[in-house]
Amino acid sequence: MEVDCEGCAGCCVDWRPLTDRPSDHERRGLHEPLDDVYNLVPLTRAEVRRFCDDGLGDALVPRLWTAPPDADDAVVVDGHRVAAIGGQPAFFVGLRKTPKPVAPVGTDEACWLRSCVFLDPRTLQCRLHGDDRYPSECADYPGHNLLLERQTECERVEDAFGGDRLVDDEPPESVGGLLLGPQALGEKVFVHPEPDELTGIASRAAAGTLTPADRAAFVGWAAASAPGTTEHSEPHYETYREAVLSAESWVTSAVEYWTAWATGDGETAPAVSVVERVEDDAGAPGTPGWDAVG
Repeated sequence: MEVDCEGCAGCCVDWRPLTDRPSDHERRGLHEPLDDVYNLVPLTRAEVRRFCDDGLGDALVPRLWTAPPDADDAVVVDGHRVAAIGGQPAFFVGLRKTPKPVAPVGTDEACWLRSCVFLDPRTLQCRLHGDDRYPSECADYPGHNLLLERQTECERVEDAFGGDRLVDDEPPESVGGLLLGPQALGEKVFVHPEPDELTGIASRAAAGTLTPADRAAFVGWAAASAPGTTEHSEPHYETYREAVLSAESWVTSAVEYWTAWATGDGETAPAVSVVERVEDDAGAPGTPGWDAVG
């Protein structure tokens, strides 16, 4: 497996506004995301806890799924049929996306596109790369897709914009974190034990307007999960919910700044040099540049 990531960031950015053939690969199965976030990276329970322990709980966001009309296990909240396990709404936890001025997938002009909070718009590198908080899903990508013989984001970018991003499509011998079926329960797929408390929250999840308290509750339940079960530790829930509510990292200020400044998705954005005062000066870790990793 070999990929050419320089100047791309296709797996970190919602590039759909840049093409008249946007991908809908996340909406082809029985369960579609309730939100419209593109390529949300699912975190493991250990990764969720690590972000919270390091004061970055404000970088996390949950994802719920819809359930088809004939699904046996679903909960109706705010008019949405939400996928559930044992009557408890199922969800992922991933990294938040926010509008940023970026020029990804080989384009030249910066525009406003929803991007991972940890993407440096200047280098199009992850601020966590090489860090112990770098998600396993990102570290292995696109290994999981190749092993499962599924199209990669590299290939979607090639189809839409040309170029050669997936240089070698030979699947890796093994990858970590490939949790499927029952293995994923409590480790990557979590459940919310109080579906009645989701009134109002499901609508905000669909609209992309979750509040800090909304996000904190989901993160708390994920961190409090027991692998292989739908059980939770109440003390862990309270600890990690509070960790999210009390987090005041550079992520929150950057998201607020970018969201207030951004115009529409795909519209022309200011020069990426403004990133220095929005993210770097607020404490965001730097990236090495492509010469250092080439």
